[in-house]
Amino acid sequence: MAKLVGADWVAEHLESREIAIVDPRRPMKYLLGHLPGAINIPMYRAFGADGRLLAPDALAAFIGGAGLGDGVTPILYDSPEGQNAAMLAWMLEYLGRADVLVMDAFYEYWKAAGREVRYRPVAAAARQFTARVNPSVRITLAELRAAEHCKLIDFRSREEFAGEKTVGSDPPGHIPGAVNLVWRDLASPPERILAPAEKIAPMLDEAGVKRGDQVVAYCRSGPRAALGYLALAQLGYEVRLFDGSWAEWTSVGLPAEK
Repeated sequence: MAKLVGADWVAEHLESREIAIVDPRRPMKYLLGHLPGAINIPMYRAFGADGRLLAPDALAAFIGGAGLGDGVTPILYDSPEGQNAAMLAWMLEYLGRADVLVMDAFYEYWKAAGREVRYRPVAAAARQFTARVNPSVRITLAELRAAEHCKLIDFRSREEFAGEKTVGSDPPGHIPGAVNLVWRDLASPPERILAPAEKIAPMLDEAGVKRGDQVVAYCRSGPRAALGYLALAQLGYEVRLFDGSWAEWTSVGLPAEK
C-alpha cells in the first residue's frame, strides 16, 4: 500500500540518492513548474490507443525508460484532483512495488509555500524496472463477473452514475448493484490530495461500505477510481481496482442500471 508523506518530509529528502521524485502530470504541466529533480512519467502514456492499461511488460518499459528503476523509492506528487498520482501509485503497487510514497500536498501548495521549483526538464537516464505483478490489487472483467460478494463503488460524477450524462458512445448508467461516491469529494484541494479520514469515513458509512467488504473501485477508465482506491486503502479497507471500469464493462454489452 502506498504511504502518504508530508511536504516537509519530501523537502528534507530531495537530495537523497535513495529516492526518485516523480511527476505524473502531462508534460506541459510539468514544464510549467515541478519539484527539484522530478522526472516526468505522464500517466496518459500508460494507456494504449484503445484506452486500456498497457500490459505489465510494456508498463515496466515505459516507467524504466522515464528514469524510475529498481532500488530507489518513488515519491509521487500531483496537482488537483490527484488522479495522476493515485493512478501511478496503484500501478506501481500492481507491478510489485511496496515502497511507494505519495506527497499529501499538491504541487500548487508546495509552490505557494515558497518552496523551490524548477522549470527545465530533468534528463533522466533509462533504468531497469522489474515488474513483479501483484494481482491482489487489480480485478479483471472476468474475475468481476465471477465474483459473488463484491461491493462495487462507482467513483464517477453523480450525473454519470445516474445516466444523466454520458462520455463518448458510452451507454448511460452504472454497473448493477454499484453505489456512488464522487472522486472529487475524497480530495481536499487546494492543499491536500485526500480529505481527512473523519470526512471520508462517514461517506463510506452512508454508502453502506463496511469493514470486511471486498470493495471494487471503478470509474470510466481507471484514474478517478484510483483516487478512491488510494483513499480506501489508507483507511484500511480491502479494495481492488477494476481499471477497465465502465468503458470495458459496456464494450462487451454487459447490462447497465440507472
